[in-house]
Amino acid sequence: MNRLLTVADVVAAQARLQAEKVGARDSRRALSFRQWHERANRLANAFHGLGLRQGDRVAVLAYNCVEWLEIYVALARGGLVAVPINFRLVGPEIQYIAQHCEARAFMVQDDLVERLEPVRDQLDIPRQRFIHFGASHAPAGWTSYESIIEQGSALDPEVVVRPDETWALMYTSGTTGAPKGAIRGHAGSALISLITALDMGFTRDDTALLVMPMCHANSLYFSFSFTYRGATCVVDDRKSFDPEHLLRTLAGERITFTSLVPTHYIMTLGLPEATKRRYDVSSVSKLLISSAPARRETKLAIMEHFANSELFELYGSTEAGWVTLLRPDEQLTKLGSVGREWTGSGAIKLLDAAGREVPDGEVGELFSRTPYAFDGYWKDPEKTAEAFRGDWCTVGDMARRDEDGYYFLADRKSNMIISGGENVYPSELESLLSAHPAVKDVAVIGLPDDTWGERVHAVIVLHPGRTATEAEIADWCRNRTAGYKRPRSISFIDEARMPRTATGKVLHRALREQLVRP
Repeated sequence: MNRLLTVADVVAAQARLQAEKVGARDSRRALSFRQWHERANRLANAFHGLGLRQGDRVAVLAYNCVEWLEIYVALARGGLVAVPINFRLVGPEIQYIAQHCEARAFMVQDDLVERLEPVRDQLDIPRQRFIHFGASHAPAGWTSYESIIEQGSALDPEVVVRPDETWALMYTSGTTGAPKGAIRGHAGSALISLITALDMGFTRDDTALLVMPMCHANSLYFSFSFTYRGATCVVDDRKSFDPEHLLRTLAGERITFTSLVPTHYIMTLGLPEATKRRYDVSSVSKLLISSAPARRETKLAIMEHFANSELFELYGSTEAGWVTLLRPDEQLTKLGSVGREWTGSGAIKLLDAAGREVPDGEVGELFSRTPYAFDGYWKDPEKTAEAFRGDWCTVGDMARRDEDGYYFLADRKSNMIISGGENVYPSELESLLSAHPAVKDVAVIGLPDDTWGERVHAVIVLHPGRTATEAEIADWCRNRTAGYKRPRSISFIDEARMPRTATGKVLHRALREQLVRP
């Protein structure tokens, strides 16, 4: 039977090829490839000993830690399905995902046990399958992670995992409603990791730092790109981002690659010069920026501080995987673009509402055809049908293509504002407003309007010590964009009130809900 190597097969191969090399570590402990393989086998066999069967879903709630990598590999080895849950969610949201995916076991890090306890009795999971990790002793009523690993056999589980089986249900952030479980299979997961390693030139000598949440696709696929190459992954296991800690880790661990969102870079580059000079980051040879638009000055500052590093920019989604890549030599010549398609990733087309391809320069809905797209949404055939046109996949992003074949994101279709019959794409106006010297952050949304149907409303965070009025902002926009695109109303908020996903994207829907009261 033809098959691609699952992540469990790859860890097993590395355990044979370079057994004592560290494959994964965080601040608490390190795992050689041999230890990683053995512990994953023991955990997979322990799951089966608890009565779990191939295809059963296992929910995982944790901050970043090396256990994530053990668990992902163990579930792949045992033919079980990982359901990573965002640690920022609260009890009812966690309950919804666990019930929606019909989880048969739940693994929780010690620091998050209290988050689950209020809804634990609502879940149809036997008590012995609530597994606790991250502390030396499990609370009463919980099964100890380390104890079941000790009890599990180190031999390979007696299951055959096919390439078309599901490895993970990656629940979306719910920016347009209830979270949806994107089905990610073993074959697609192997392909995206291999193509990433190939196209970005990773080698066995690399050391990657995983800062993005391990419950999200970015860290998941980048981590195993390095595992396929036999390189080392370091998990940043702090509960919140600390820019000086980032620099300390990059220098101390001699990191060669990390992936960050623009906010991470801005916070890091905003440290005092004396602090930044304290850390030697010359080992960093590749950096990725993704998940939100990056300003020109941010990119210039990244390239200046990380002088030995190439800067890449990525566009993709949980569903489609990686779609485009902007390479280091294109960063300033194609500012604002997310690049062209990845090598071997497939093809892209932009369609209007009637399903016709739009000409270059015009905005259309972005569809991609990649060999590693998701397999649909769990228990949601209607949303699955909306996401596909034949083999072509969309998440509702709007984009335009220039004459050189570079793609520029316009916005999510669900965020598009229709004001007086004209389509307004918030990201276009957000980019404009971000250039105002007093504006630190901005989100543009549509609010109900009796005259226009929707009016364009800007929510602005000002730089500390700077002031601006609604009239000043409106006047600044006057000669810089068309009248129908300009904000008709503006509100100013503190930075902490700007709602974001775990990867830094502004939750436009949440902003609308804040401003539109029933």
